[in-house]
Amino acid sequence: MKWYLYDWGGLNVWLFHRINDIHSDILDKAMLAVTAAASHKLFLLYLILLCLVAIGVIAKTAKEKTYVKSLWISTIAVFCIAYFLDSAFVGILKPLMDFPRPPLALSIETVHIIGQAEYHHSLPSGHSSFAMLMVATIWPLLLAPWQKYIAISFVILVGFSRINLGAHFPADVMAGWVSSLLIVLFVRLSVHKIFAAITPKGIE
Repeated sequence: MKWYLYDWGGLNVWLFHRINDIHSDILDKAMLAVTAAASHKLFLLYLILLCLVAIGVIAKTAKEKTYVKSLWISTIAVFCIAYFLDSAFVGILKPLMDFPRPPLALSIETVHIIGQAEYHHSLPSGHSSFAMLMVATIWPLLLAPWQKYIAISFVILVGFSRINLGAHFPADVMAGWVSSLLIVLFVRLSVHKIFAAITPKGIE
């Protein structure tokens, strides 16, 4: 089963090497910066920024446009709830599966490690998961196409960086993306149902 779901018939390792072999001084620094931006330790900072933007938008919104306020408030709620659920899920799954990271699973000579080397708890990628969580959470707020392009690019770049830096296999990144997306969708549906139940009918 692992051969198909995780190893992808050998494609997982092959793709890892193709991405991990791409290096330059500028690229390495860029990848470190991208991966740092998706650290779950920055949750509080991103939450504060989201709240500040929400306050600014709501302050400029006409009183009758309560759906705009509800959208921003529900987005903040989704971000908080999904973050704690995702953190719990990743925190449980990583040690439970205990998949080896590339430096341990492969010959160390074939792996380019940039930054701190890690050897255990590879599945899923926490950085990739958090990047997807952020983008999936604010997606309803992104109205312009260029905003969505930037958001999608961020998620892809974070996943790419985790492989390029030698921290994760592509399957770890994919698992982080999928699990986080499902959690956000579940939380958003639940939050919207709660908001619909407590919002007086006729108010938009």
